[in-house]
Amino acid sequence: MVPKRRPSKLEDKESLTEEASKASKQPLSKKTKKSHIHNEVEENDNVFIKLLKTSGVILKTGESQNQLTVDQIVFQKKLFQTLRKHPSYPQIIEEFVSGLESYIEDQDSFRNCLLSCERLQDEEASMGASYSKSLIKLLLGIDILQPAIIKTLFEKLPEFLFENVNSDGLNMPRLIISQLKWLDKIVDGKDLTTKVMQLISIAPLYLQHDFVTSLPEILGDSQHGDVGKELSDLLMENTSLTVPILDVLTSLRLDPKLLSQVRQLVMGKLSSVSLDDLPVIIKFILHSVTATDALEVISELREKLDLQHFILPSLFHASQSKLKNKGRQSSSGNQENSGQDCVTLFFDVIKSAVRYEKIISEAWIKAIESTASESEHKIFDMAILFIIYSTNTQVKKYVERVLRNKIRSGCFEEQLLQSTFYIHYMVLKDICPSILSLAQSFVHSLDRSIILFGSLLYKYAFNFFDTYCQQEVVGALVTHICSGNEAEVDTALDVLLELVVLNLSAMRLNAIFVKGILDYLDNMSPWQIRKLFYILSTLAFSKQHEASSHIQDDMHLVIRKQLSSTIVRYKLIGIIGAVTMAGIMAADRTRSSSLTQGRTDVSNEQYTQVTSLLQLVHSCSKQSPHASALYYDEFATLIQRGNLAPKALEWVGQTIFNDFQDAFVVDFCAFPEGDCPFPVKALYGLEEYSSRDGIAINLLPLLYSQDFAKDGGRMTSQESDQKLVSPLCLAPYFRLLRLCVEKQHNGSLEEIDGLLDCPIFLTDLEPGERLTSMSFKEHSFMCSLIFLTLNWFREVVNAFCRQTSPEMKGKVLTRLKHIVELQRILEKYLAVTPYYVPPLAHFDLGTLDVTPIAAAISAKIRKQGKIGGRKRKADGSKTSSSDTLSKEDSSECVPTPSDRSQLEKEFKGKEEKPSVSLQNYRFFFRELDIEVFSILHCGLVTKFIFDTEMHTEATEVVQLQPPELLFLLEDLSQKLENMLIPSVARRIPFLKSKGHRNTGFSHLHQRSAQQIVHSVVQLLTPMCNHLENIHNYFQCLSAENQSVVDGPGMKVQEYHIMSSCYQRLLQIFHALFAWNGFFEPHCVHLLYSALEVLTNRLKQGEPDQALEELLSQSFNYLQNFSHSIPSFQCALYLIRLLMVILEKSTATKNKEKIASLAKQFLCRVWPSGEKEKSSISTEQLHTLLSIYLEHTDSVLKAIEEIAGVGVPELISSPKDGSSSTFPTLTRHTFVIFFRVMMAELEKTVKGLQAGTAADSQQIHEEKLLYWNMAVRDFSILINLIKVFDSRPVLHVCLKYGRLFVEAFLKQCMPLLDFSFRKHREDVLSLLETFQLDTRLLHHLCGHSKIHQDMKLTKHVPLLKKTLELLVCRVKAMLIFNNCREAFWLGNLKNRDLQGEEILSQNSQESTAEESEDNTTSQVSKSKATEDGEDEVSDGEKEQDSDESDDDSD
Repeated sequence: MVPKRRPSKLEDKESLTEEASKASKQPLSKKTKKSHIHNEVEENDNVFIKLLKTSGVILKTGESQNQLTVDQIVFQKKLFQTLRKHPSYPQIIEEFVSGLESYIEDQDSFRNCLLSCERLQDEEASMGASYSKSLIKLLLGIDILQPAIIKTLFEKLPEFLFENVNSDGLNMPRLIISQLKWLDKIVDGKDLTTKVMQLISIAPLYLQHDFVTSLPEILGDSQHGDVGKELSDLLMENTSLTVPILDVLTSLRLDPKLLSQVRQLVMGKLSSVSLDDLPVIIKFILHSVTATDALEVISELREKLDLQHFILPSLFHASQSKLKNKGRQSSSGNQENSGQDCVTLFFDVIKSAVRYEKIISEAWIKAIESTASESEHKIFDMAILFIIYSTNTQVKKYVERVLRNKIRSGCFEEQLLQSTFYIHYMVLKDICPSILSLAQSFVHSLDRSIILFGSLLYKYAFNFFDTYCQQEVVGALVTHICSGNEAEVDTALDVLLELVVLNLSAMRLNAIFVKGILDYLDNMSPWQIRKLFYILSTLAFSKQHEASSHIQDDMHLVIRKQLSSTIVRYKLIGIIGAVTMAGIMAADRTRSSSLTQGRTDVSNEQYTQVTSLLQLVHSCSKQSPHASALYYDEFATLIQRGNLAPKALEWVGQTIFNDFQDAFVVDFCAFPEGDCPFPVKALYGLEEYSSRDGIAINLLPLLYSQDFAKDGGRMTSQESDQKLVSPLCLAPYFRLLRLCVEKQHNGSLEEIDGLLDCPIFLTDLEPGERLTSMSFKEHSFMCSLIFLTLNWFREVVNAFCRQTSPEMKGKVLTRLKHIVELQRILEKYLAVTPYYVPPLAHFDLGTLDVTPIAAAISAKIRKQGKIGGRKRKADGSKTSSSDTLSKEDSSECVPTPSDRSQLEKEFKGKEEKPSVSLQNYRFFFRELDIEVFSILHCGLVTKFIFDTEMHTEATEVVQLQPPELLFLLEDLSQKLENMLIPSVARRIPFLKSKGHRNTGFSHLHQRSAQQIVHSVVQLLTPMCNHLENIHNYFQCLSAENQSVVDGPGMKVQEYHIMSSCYQRLLQIFHALFAWNGFFEPHCVHLLYSALEVLTNRLKQGEPDQALEELLSQSFNYLQNFSHSIPSFQCALYLIRLLMVILEKSTATKNKEKIASLAKQFLCRVWPSGEKEKSSISTEQLHTLLSIYLEHTDSVLKAIEEIAGVGVPELISSPKDGSSSTFPTLTRHTFVIFFRVMMAELEKTVKGLQAGTAADSQQIHEEKLLYWNMAVRDFSILINLIKVFDSRPVLHVCLKYGRLFVEAFLKQCMPLLDFSFRKHREDVLSLLETFQLDTRLLHHLCGHSKIHQDMKLTKHVPLLKKTLELLVCRVKAMLIFNNCREAFWLGNLKNRDLQGEEILSQNSQESTAEESEDNTTSQVSKSKATEDGEDEVSDGEKEQDSDESDDDSD
């Protein structure tokens, strides 16, 4: 019976094989026709030839093809029937095969039998097939002939194994093996398998490779297992066949165990394979992965590949470098191309695996995710994550989450990312869109580290990829900039700026995209506008290039248009852009003229452009004080950076000095005349002027002429022609003058040192009794006068703080003292002037956007006045005066006279004057430069007040007093908080206006964080001196007054100032050491320097000490200050500082010291202020208590001590009393203690691993004891709600009670399963205690529903579900221990916290339903079996349920 034919796929493969044979034969046939004119037919009486001729095959001699006169299937059928019906069957088969053997003795005849037959035209036309099989293949398709012919072929094949290829190009062994491929049926598969494997064992290597790869096409499915075993044995014997064998094994159906064995064998050889073989090996390994062992295999694969640095030859590295340096042109070396091809194939294998096999992609991600150490992460990890992200859309979120976590933990650093792009950029280039998508997602993040990583992706994609990808990168960055999100805009501009610096030529090709951002300037902050114009100016002016001329024209047009605008905002944008562009133009002129003398004409042209541009800015801004002040500040910043050419600087210096003198400086004797209602006096002079040579700053007359006389209106055109300069410009103009003089005279300010000690024309500023009699307008005038004077002094201190002469230093300190005095006076005025808006001190765009909060509150007061009457007005007024002022300012906000008079009446009627904090007005003070803090090098004396005479002697020591010290420390603390603390910790609220965070820190942000840290490290020694002096002060004070603030002889004001200095110093230390940039390679030395300063305070240490030793000594030094801590806030900052030091160390010995110190602070009685009940904020107490419980050795013992000792003391104390053991525990702070203890208890038990049967008996006992303690603590805490039943306490109990029960289910119940029989009493006690606790939780659920408190009831469903799961889990535990009969259900009534039963409306009618639904499960001791093996649990958890009417569904 003829078997069924194979499916069409096999026929297609067969057709390909035969077509190849036919193609090989056709050229031979043409040659034969030319060389042999006669094609003779084989004539013989052989049975073999006769039967073939009868069936339809004519054998040819020579090199002619055998002819097939009938269809192939017809031939096979005829021959089969002829043989089958032959009288001598089955002997006829032997004769037939013998004839075949005789016939193929001739090599040409044998070759003809192996090549395809030639079909006659008439037959071919009638059939659809256009090819013919070879004679041998046709005979193999006949079942009765197949075994004998296979035997004949394998006997014949060894003759050709070691022969060279024939002259006609045919390889006989390969041709013979090809006859066995894709047979419709294999009669004896085992025999064929044996013969093939024997043949492979004796064949030469090149044929072994072909024979092995042909196995899947020869053998049937039933033989795959046997072949797989033999191939695995062969793999161990012959490593040269590794690749073909693994290639074949991936195509066979094999037992998973066998695949696992082979995989282990291959893994062991992975380190010795060549790059060419790697794709096939990886394909096999990934093919053999199953769901159970995927993670293990992938983890091992990661390690093996990483050992060889991804098995990349050094030649490939050279190729990469060559490609990068030559504009990505392909290398001509064959070896390099081969290496690239292998790497491409390797990643193609991985792409295919992760795309179609979800288990592989997830296992690879998990393997990377589970790698905790930073050093274990390699380049290959990041490349794989990028590939998975691009190929498998199902796990994109997973990959992104893993990347974010790794970035946050510091495992993926910039160096790793750079190396990934450097080595694998050819692979990553193909997934450029996905990398840009990932970068876009990261830039949208709120975490600064993730945003930085996204910016690095953009940067390296631009640097390593081709022109098309570079264009996409720039387009994506422009999209970020135009999005309006401040963080995105800043990040994208920083990336563009870096790309312009690193790769200017490539960026110039994409300048057209960057230029389009000019249309979106409206929503950008001043810092962003500066960056944008710097980028565009660099592209346009850094090199004379024809392609950049259009950018120059566009920039000039935009700037001129904005400068001529009547809208203030656009004018300010134009000023920023013009000054920035002038700096680039001038800087480029300087460089080009110094390099080549042939560019002098261009330099002169640029000089002319710069001066004309600056003159244009000056002329367009002189009518607006705001614009003029911004111009002076921007110009000063440009000069400070050193970007202005000497010729331009000289031009500026000639005009500024004379203009400043004409505008603001007058002769000391020339007192102004006029109708000013305030008597003009020359105040705050540092020298006595006996002659007429002295000068003074003409401040009050200028302010009066502009502001007071005109009632806040604008200057008329006639008055503006008089060139009256606004006093608003005094401080900015002086800053510009000072910097210009500094640059021209190498830091010397001798030409303008008269401005340091010259007096100011003011009036008596101390309000005295006349404060309440002054009008609102007079109050506002005095406030403005003081603000302007303060800003003048601040700029004077900025200017002269670096002068080295003792006389100058003394004068600067005196000015600092004047600042502190003026601030005290200003607070008095501001307290009675709630609607007042100060003059601006920072003139960028951030001060234009939002109406000040003071104005907004006043508007609210007016609205309330219409509704609620006078009482509400007074309340609102108090709020506006005592609280904050906006970080923004608007000169347009002017109150109406009626509002002013109303406010004046209200404030005059108040008995107590509200206090004002100048911190709310920080944005209206000029910024102090970082150099000002060099004043901290002066010593600290608390009682002496120096006079100006002491500065005349160089030998005397100039000293700093506490108020001035506090002023400097507060400013430095704010600077470090803004600069060093990551922005994620200072997240801007939703809908908050842009620019608030950095307003007032523009000079600070011109420096890098590293520069700021370097400056602060230089200040550590004087700050340590101050810290130790303050420490000694409080030590002495404590000995005298026992830390009582209002004790005898205590100076309260001095005490508070010193306490504030203490806190600010600790804040500065914390901000410094918490900086996350210390471990960057170029910043490590700063950490060593800072730690050496602290270490040397204890003892003069040896140089070059180890980091651990420095950290330990620094920790000990700072810990010594704990005894003199004056306030709870200082204590918290000291703890945080010590934790920061501890985090940088690998030693854990100091962890106990943190816990001990935290407990010491919790157990200390802290002084309270006069106006407040407690000086401890709830947030700070929460933080300190959490630190204590996190660092203590035994959390459970600590919780038991607080809840079991401290709380009972609190309960028995008076109403306003506290715990004697923990004085910080009061009725007011109980909820904080309760919340932290519940949270830490749940966190602790959740981290305990569940017990298993494999654990030892000792481990079971230890864990059971631990859980007994945990449940006891939980019981103590949960029962406190009977005494403290406030809503916050109940909310904490519901939330963390459920979490604790869930942890008990997951972590403790498996332990009880295995401990029940051997520790019966312990388990019973544990469950009894826990039963009472969960019953109380059930009562709490009823209490919440009765009171209908939404905040509480939202936790009830989940808690009830958890309690019901506990019942089922305990029942399962009993069944597991053969104690099912000990489990019974009973009725559970709903009760409130006092234990009273809660009756439902239909409770009497639904008794039956309650019996089913409201049940309690308990374990009865009386029903326990006493078999010795089956012991019984007694205390069992109640099943919590709601009332029957709630559960009836």
